[in-house]
Amino acid sequence: MTNQIDIYNKYFVENGFERLGLFEEIRNQYSIQSALYLGSFVHITPALVFPKTAFIDSDRRVRKFFDSPEVKEFVHKNKQYKEEPNIFASQQNYEKPIAIEQESFDLLVSQYAGFVSQAGKKLLKPGGYLVANNSHGDASMAFLDADYEFIGVANHSKGKWRISDKSLDDYFVPKKDKHPSEEEVRASMKGVGYTKVAANYVFVKS
Repeated sequence: MTNQIDIYNKYFVENGFERLGLFEEIRNQYSIQSALYLGSFVHITPALVFPKTAFIDSDRRVRKFFDSPEVKEFVHKNKQYKEEPNIFASQQNYEKPIAIEQESFDLLVSQYAGFVSQAGKKLLKPGGYLVANNSHGDASMAFLDADYEFIGVANHSKGKWRISDKSLDDYFVPKKDKHPSEEEVRASMKGVGYTKVAANYVFVKS
């Protein structure tokens, strides 16, 4: 029988996509206590850093993973907070209604999963944060959205994640003269070509 943690190790730890340092840096910079992760698959890492987490993904393996004793034991053993872990997981399309109270999370996580910034916005607290990469154009979408303010970039160098708010005007400058519209970004579902890029972008919900 497959140990469920082996799936997490295969897809995230062994490939260098664990991103523990990224979530630690976000917590330290912005005092985050709760995180919503849409399109999470089995990326359990945020539950090690934030006491309250929610994971939503349509993959058929998600329910079994989050229900497994191995995963619960793993979180208890490796969590970085004193509280008991408060984990909600749902195997579903994140664009469908989710059984979560609106405006109840400090952080919205978007990693390689489409337009999370739009689907999860109503569940993010005012003043809450979005961390997004731009693989499917979600950081571009957030940049164009008046409900979000671009406040920082997160990059990984020499084994450490760092968040910076320096020279932000250098980012989201398209290589072509005109920035695509929201409709064009949504239709293409891929990141805009920029003159300067970051691994992840940080926004605050106004």
